[in-house]
Amino acid sequence: MILITEFMDESAVDLLKRKYNVYYDSSLAEDSNSLVKLINKMKALIVRNKTLVTRELIENAPNLTCVGRLGVGLDNIDLNACEEQNITVYPALGANSHSVAEYVICASMLLLRKAYFKKNEMIAGNWPRQESSGSEVYGKTLGLIGFGDIAQKTRDLALGLGMKTVAYDPYLDKDSNVWKETKNLDLDNLLSISDIISLHIPLSKETKNLIDEKKLRLIKNSSVIINAARGGVIDENQLAKLLKENKIGGAALDVFNEEPVNKECAKKFEGINNLILTPHIGGVTKESNERVSEMIAKKIDIHLSK
Repeated sequence: MILITEFMDESAVDLLKRKYNVYYDSSLAEDSNSLVKLINKMKALIVRNKTLVTRELIENAPNLTCVGRLGVGLDNIDLNACEEQNITVYPALGANSHSVAEYVICASMLLLRKAYFKKNEMIAGNWPRQESSGSEVYGKTLGLIGFGDIAQKTRDLALGLGMKTVAYDPYLDKDSNVWKETKNLDLDNLLSISDIISLHIPLSKETKNLIDEKKLRLIKNSSVIINAARGGVIDENQLAKLLKENKIGGAALDVFNEEPVNKECAKKFEGINNLILTPHIGGVTKESNERVSEMIAKKIDIHLSK
């Protein structure tokens, strides 16, 4: 039996239902008690990022052989516990890369151009033309922190718009062909020279608050920063403080330290104008959901058919 705990494209769910018993309930991500009770008989589990696949859950799943992740981040899954129990984890590598790359480029344009935040002033009868001119992305330097598949697709879109690209990735071979059109920089240098900074790194012990107050203060006051990777890699409190002080030109955050963001957590962002906040949706579009869901459905099918 297959258990699906978060939203999945219906055609992919139907694909699995043709061969397997499927229990699909997208409310289970927030109901750990029910999840623990149901997992006992399951051979496969399909999740997004809200379902916590903990050691406790895995220990209550004696028949579980695989976990499908409708996305790429794996920080909600205890990979060590899965390995100990010979449970294979399948992320949807590459299936939502285009969606995230487009999110980054779109946010870059919105933040630099500034004109798109003037609706309320216009409705009030004002004509803020001069202060709305903003900047082009053409000729600007995009700095990518992490240079995996999504960052490389973002680079490709940026180059098509006439941007320059630099990147920081200490785990990537310096002689790799991926550096052909992108300059390899250390983190401090990248932060200092980039007009747009985009994060593409997982959350780990090494990356927790990697972009702290010290790093944030390296950013030019005209530059913007975008995080559609993982919450926790930027010090949100310090970022909000520096935005309010106009030390950083703008920011787009799609991921947060705590998700979902509640009213108390969001308070620090009040009164910041050049700021985009979205609910962890950078990699989720109609098209990417179809690709991600189909990919994971096929991977789970192949695994269970062995």
